[in-house]
Amino acid sequence: MSDRLNILDIWVDPVDRSQSIQRVRDFLQGDRPCSIFAANPEKNFSVPRDPELWKAFQSADLLIPDGIGIVVAARLLHGAVLQRVPGVEFMQDICRLAVEEEKSIFLYGARESVNKAAVDRLRTRFPGLCIAGRSDGYVQDTQMPQLIRRINDSKASILFLALGSPRQEKWFANHADELTSVKVCQGIGGTLDAITGSVKRAPDIWMRFHLEWLYRLLKDPKRIRRQRVLPVFALRVILTMVLMMKD
Repeated sequence: MSDRLNILDIWVDPVDRSQSIQRVRDFLQGDRPCSIFAANPEKNFSVPRDPELWKAFQSADLLIPDGIGIVVAARLLHGAVLQRVPGVEFMQDICRLAVEEEKSIFLYGARESVNKAAVDRLRTRFPGLCIAGRSDGYVQDTQMPQLIRRINDSKASILFLALGSPRQEKWFANHADELTSVKVCQGIGGTLDAITGSVKRAPDIWMRFHLEWLYRLLKDPKRIRRQRVLPVFALRVILTMVLMMKD
């Protein structure tokens, strides 16, 4: 996209939540599946290392600024004032839109118990939401043609992939051409765990100060293996900004 911003080795679209949902409205009127993936600092280290993931990420139809690090980097490197679009909340924005537009959804991913519970929570939270089908994330490659048929037979317009990265991006890249009714496909990672309460989100005060990442780290110290890239990302952004100022 012409206005897409380059953030070190990946990209992000300069959108807020209202602009993002408008794009989803537009996608629903299209004639092909459109992909929505999350841009965050961790992706700056995983995406460039994997050519298949890099291609899927680069060709995404919408890259939402999911991480506060991306929002800050966009301001420092491009002077762009972005609003964070958390994937957990944006998925629910899309569910709300699905009710308004009378579109159905399909949930694919997570554990069976989580997937099933998410269906119940979403139906309660969004009265009138049509969940045309669901499947847990433990589908073998030999079973994939059957799953694709189930998705197509469901006539769902919106597909949520709760497979985690990079699996969900690669799944879309490999199977998008086989989808006949899907117009919008969002990679939602662990969103279903958050919706069902299997994983607790940070209290509002932490999110208000953009410290959800720290809350999750304190609750689960094992996340340090993922989040240790954050200071490296911050340093690279600062160095890039300094070089740009010199030029």
